[in-house]
Amino acid sequence: MAESKEDFEAIRQIYTVLMLHFVEGMTQAESATRMNLSPSKVNRLIAQGRKLGMVRISIESPFQTLVELERKLTTIGGLADAVVTPTVFGSQETTLQQVGRAAGNQLLELLRDGDVIAITGGRSVSALVENLQPERRFDVTVVPLTGGVQGKFYTDVNHLASRLADRLGGRAMLLHAPLFAESTAQRDLLKEMAPVREVFDLARRAAIALVGVGSILAAGSSYYDLQPLPDLDRDELVRKGICGEYLAHLVGADGSIADHPLNERLVALTPGEIAQCRRIIGIAAGPAKVMPIRAALRGRFLHSLVIDEETATSVLEALEPVRNVA
Repeated sequence: MAESKEDFEAIRQIYTVLMLHFVEGMTQAESATRMNLSPSKVNRLIAQGRKLGMVRISIESPFQTLVELERKLTTIGGLADAVVTPTVFGSQETTLQQVGRAAGNQLLELLRDGDVIAITGGRSVSALVENLQPERRFDVTVVPLTGGVQGKFYTDVNHLASRLADRLGGRAMLLHAPLFAESTAQRDLLKEMAPVREVFDLARRAAIALVGVGSILAAGSSYYDLQPLPDLDRDELVRKGICGEYLAHLVGADGSIADHPLNERLVALTPGEIAQCRRIIGIAAGPAKVMPIRAALRGRFLHSLVIDEETATSVLEALEPVRNVA
């Protein structure tokens, strides 16, 4: 009985020290003073408590729902990581800017001096660029992944590359070629021109690729700002199983590159050509992006995804039947 009493007293002392240190927030010196022990004794008691399994640290976020969505997207979507931001209901633009800010923070966490960053155009990439707030300059090079379309700031990938390089303190190499050639033969000729080939060679070896995931079915889709056929039939695209665009390529719901004449005229890298990038970050927000994001995940195009809460929830719902069938 004496041995049991001694064990109880030892455990009680350990427990008291742990409560003072971890719950009440006292330093080891303050705990030692409270219990009239030496600091070294308190240190030993904390170590014993850890060894006995009496210390369990649980960290919870006030945005625990978002953390859970990130975990599910990572697991079900086959991603290295995901970032989910709150949806601002009634303001799609504010939601997009929050997603852009979060994507910018992820970029800054991953970025290293000497890196090449390859980017697409699009509203989401533009939101990243405009919300980026680096605390130091980076020795980086920014290059486009596609040819350019002038007219709107978010479709002009050269403008976004220059803006991103300026914000980071790096340099941009621009791609002086249209996004769509007039024919497949002209596309091949353009891609073989030395200045274009040099930029694309750098983009293939980029450390980080920042890519939008585009809708082609929703009213106001920016894809129709890119391509030269304003009367492109949306119903025809649906009949062919096309649901979005990635690197300006029309993609099917199963994540495959669609067999469509416009894809054959693109002056752009294909998803396969950037697969070796260290990190491919997809950025998207809004209900119109649900099916395109699902296609990108099914095609295994992305390593990371930055998205808003409402869209993330819908993407997971869209992925569930696919997972169950598999």
